[in-house]
Amino acid sequence: MEYPLLSQIRQPDDLKQLAPEQLPALCEEIRTLFIRTLSKTGGHLASNLGAVELTVALHRVFSSPEDAIIFDVGHQCYAHKLLTGRMDRFQTLRTEKGLSGFMRPDESPHDPIVTGHSSNSISAALGIAQGKRLSGQPGYAVAVVGDGAMTGGMIYEAMNNAGRSKENLIVVLNDNKMSIAKNLGALPRYLTVIRTRPSYYKFKRRVERIVKKLPLIGNKLYHSISHSKILLKNAIYHSNIFESFGFHYLGPVDGHDLHKLAAVLELAKQEKRPVFVHVSTVKGKGYLPAEKDPGSYHGVPAFDIETGSYPQSKATFSDVFGKLLCGQAQQNMKICAITAAMPQGTGLDAFARRFPERFFDVGIAEEHAVTFGAGLAKAGMKPVFAVYSTFLQRGYDQLIHDVAIAGLPLVLAIDRAGIVGEDGETHQGVFDAAFLNAIPHIAVYTPANFTDLRFAFDKAMEADQPVAVRYPRGGEPDLPGDYQTEDRPFVWYGDRQAGQVLITYGRLFGEACKARQALAAKGIPLAICKLNQIKPLPAELIDAIKPFSAAYFFEEGMGSGGVGEHMGSRLLGAGFTGRFRLTAIPDEFVPQSTVAAALRVYRLDAASMAEIICGGMEPCPKS
Repeated sequence: MEYPLLSQIRQPDDLKQLAPEQLPALCEEIRTLFIRTLSKTGGHLASNLGAVELTVALHRVFSSPEDAIIFDVGHQCYAHKLLTGRMDRFQTLRTEKGLSGFMRPDESPHDPIVTGHSSNSISAALGIAQGKRLSGQPGYAVAVVGDGAMTGGMIYEAMNNAGRSKENLIVVLNDNKMSIAKNLGALPRYLTVIRTRPSYYKFKRRVERIVKKLPLIGNKLYHSISHSKILLKNAIYHSNIFESFGFHYLGPVDGHDLHKLAAVLELAKQEKRPVFVHVSTVKGKGYLPAEKDPGSYHGVPAFDIETGSYPQSKATFSDVFGKLLCGQAQQNMKICAITAAMPQGTGLDAFARRFPERFFDVGIAEEHAVTFGAGLAKAGMKPVFAVYSTFLQRGYDQLIHDVAIAGLPLVLAIDRAGIVGEDGETHQGVFDAAFLNAIPHIAVYTPANFTDLRFAFDKAMEADQPVAVRYPRGGEPDLPGDYQTEDRPFVWYGDRQAGQVLITYGRLFGEACKARQALAAKGIPLAICKLNQIKPLPAELIDAIKPFSAAYFFEEGMGSGGVGEHMGSRLLGAGFTGRFRLTAIPDEFVPQSTVAAALRVYRLDAASMAEIICGGMEPCPKS
């Protein structure tokens, strides 16, 4: 049998039947399965390799699903999936109708909440713990927080609330990069060993009970001892923020030592109050390429196991944006770049190297990033916040309140706009066009190719108002050789004398051109109106569409509140008498699949466009 130990585990209770000496071999089996599977499917490799022993220890000590275990961010939950009955489906990870790369409650009762975005675990875990208490349910709530998630402000809102509670809440910090406890010398390590011994805790509680029972002076003496202990601990650890929030702190503990992990987690259970367990792990552990370069192996496509190499993609919108920004920053010393912990993903790594004083990585804190950018703009700088569409959702209030109302010239470089594929519902960039459409005084540009991106970016840098430039993941689509990019709010391609017009923007322009070619083969003329700017829609655009007998709008975004819906309303108000049909994403979340498959499902691919337009004709010419 290829995985003799792992194949025995169908539920977490099966894990408890293994002898302690079998657990290291189990961890190796899990890592082997990770490497083999992700070499074919892609996924989050380094973070999961580092969390194996921690996950095994958690499921040895706690009893899921009675004890709710939440992984934050969810991309470190792969071992959790294997230990909760999903090994047989693990090869479907991040594929259409397969296992999610994150926690999904509809996938398993062992996944308490959705954790595709960061820093929500402690809030949810506290709610679960208090709900259990109020309803008389047994069990603990455990939030397993990655050190990156600790940069998100929601974590501290939750800790501030949780520290005052008396709940069975345990927060486990999987620390694989940041040095949160700055002083990790011999004395702190020694104290950690002493403090994590069960005998120490039994002795500590016995002394507390004895001291409190002393006549007259008992309580005063107890509080004096406690205060002295805190002063000593603060002197050693240079202040412990977690205990300042009201948590009992344990650690740091070696996150790859199963015995120590189990011991400290058992101690955390005994506290019956909020506990913070600090665990140190090695990101990428067990696979040398990932250990040497965990950043590059954080999220990977399919790769070669022997060499660790994976195909390098062609130039992407992110790459081109980064080069454009560096070029502008060379000429304009006021340009600043902001990222929320994604310098490589958004193409800002070159900017960070060349202009470090004007580069700001604020951590996973999009709300702060937007308002910080507003402050830079107010001080006369030209800030550019590069952010994935899905994460910009977190800064929506700040966009309205701190940027748009004041009319500050913050530039939003919105990466991964539209359907993104295998990361699924939590990462699809299909909402920004609709939610930006509702905010006054913001201009939104939608480049379809790299030349469009340069035109849009030039406009954004010259503007004295908020501007968003949104572009898809990956490279530019294939466009017809006779198409000429123009620096205008909207451009035409095809026969403007045709009775029908296809209207779209961004990546879908490539699909529209293919659809036009297919319809031309049937003898059906078609005009394409490509929007380079989707907000505000120019008045002359509405006038240009009115003469057509039929207008078909295709949008890689939500139909409700989107650009197409807005344009349909404008056309109706302008007296348009032709037929208008909008094809966009309906009122549902887009599941994981390839981008191409998702476009087919939502009828946004070339073949579907041609079919819809042909179907609107009576009669439709045959091939």
